[in-house]
Amino acid sequence: MATPTSLLGICSTLPERTFATGEVVLEEGHRSGVLYVLAEGRVEVTKGKTRVTTIGHAGAVFGDMSVLLDQPHSATVRCLAPSRFFVAEDPKVFLATHPEACLAMARGMAQRLDTLTRYLVDLKAQFQDQKDHLGMVDEVLESLLHHQRKPSAR
Repeated sequence: MATPTSLLGICSTLPERTFATGEVVLEEGHRSGVLYVLAEGRVEVTKGKTRVTTIGHAGAVFGDMSVLLDQPHSATVRCLAPSRFFVAEDPKVFLATHPEACLAMARGMAQRLDTLTRYLVDLKAQFQDQKDHLGMVDEVLESLLHHQRKPSAR
């Protein structure tokens, strides 16, 4: 089973790119067509003006949703410290030829989805008796858990 460490090993043959503190790696609403794997450093992920999280663990993957869903980046990734990334400039070919990397990326996405689902379930329990907009958490959760897009022909 692939781990972040083995993902770094798989990516070690990829080109590297460094970013200075404050530099944007991926910009929300834009398409880079590139997959980044953090080798070292620290970044923040923002959606609009809201900080979603900070990440500093080697092996973290960025640009995965954009690549897999063939859509613009859903968030901005900005460096909080000098950072070095492995770069898959043709991520679909890279993932097709490195199934271990694909599995590691899928596990990371599954972990993020699991965290989000647990959070929404907790919100649902807290606000299930509310009659205002907070009571809609049940509908939001149901929609997220059962929403599936039609497969892309690409």
